[in-house]
Amino acid sequence: MSDGEFTYRTAAEETWRIFRIMAEFVDGIDVMSHVGPAVSIFGSARTRPGELYYEQAIDVAHKLVDAGFAIITGGGPGIMEAANRGAAEANGKSIGLNIWLPMEQHGNPYQNVSLDFHYFFVRKVMFVKYALAFVCFPGGFGTMDEFFESMTLIQTRKVPPMQVVLIGTRFWTPLVDWMRDNMQDLHGNISPGDLDLFTVTDDTDEAVASIADAFRDGRAVAGTPAIPELSQLGPEYGVSVEGTVVPKRKPAYGRRGNGDGHD
Repeated sequence: MSDGEFTYRTAAEETWRIFRIMAEFVDGIDVMSHVGPAVSIFGSARTRPGELYYEQAIDVAHKLVDAGFAIITGGGPGIMEAANRGAAEANGKSIGLNIWLPMEQHGNPYQNVSLDFHYFFVRKVMFVKYALAFVCFPGGFGTMDEFFESMTLIQTRKVPPMQVVLIGTRFWTPLVDWMRDNMQDLHGNISPGDLDLFTVTDDTDEAVASIADAFRDGRAVAGTPAIPELSQLGPEYGVSVEGTVVPKRKPAYGRRGNGDGHD
C-alpha cells in the first residue's frame, strides 16, 4: 500500500482497541472518583506567561482552591499550565488530564495528579463527569469544543446543570452576539433561555463567587435555565443515578425485535 492510503484494521485489531479504551476509562474513574468537588478550566495552549489571561487563570484557580475546589485541566501549556500552577501554589489538587499531540501538547510541571490519555473522547468524559463547573478562557478549537459540548449536555439534560463561566468579554462577546443574532433570532436553532446557561465576565472574583455560591446553595446554573423542570416533563420521565433526565420506559425504536415488527 502506498503512502497516504488508508490502512484498514482487522476485526481483531478493532476488538483489542476496545480493551485499550476500557483501560483508559478504568484508570480515569479510579483516580477521578476521589478528587471531590472540582472545576474544569479550559483555554488556549498558546497563551504565554505574563499575558492577561494566563495571569487571570492563575488567579481563578488559586481562588477556587481557597474556596474548596480541585482544579482539572488538560495538563498542557498555556491556560492549562496557568490553572494548574494556581492550584498547586494554593496547595490544592492540581489535576492534569494529559493527551499526546504532535505539535503543542506537553505536560506542565504544576500537576500533582496526572493521567495520560490516548483517546480524546475518554479524556472529555473525565472533564465533564468529575466537574461541577466549567471555566473557559479564550482559546481555539479545543476550547470551543469543550464549551459547546457543555452547552449541549446541559441543554439536553444529559448532565446535571452546571455553572459555565466564560472569562474575557472582548473574546466571547462577538460569539455570543452571533449565537443570539443567527442561531436564535434568525434561524431559531436555539431557545432564548439557552443563552442563560452560561455567564460572561472579566471579573475573576465574580467567576469564583458564582461557582462557590451555586455549589453552596445547591444550584448549578445562574439565572433561569432553558431546560424544563422534571415536574413539567410528565410522569413518563424520571431521574437517573447520575442526576440526568431519562424516560422511564425505553422508546420503541430502542427495542430489538425479530424483524417482523413484533418483539
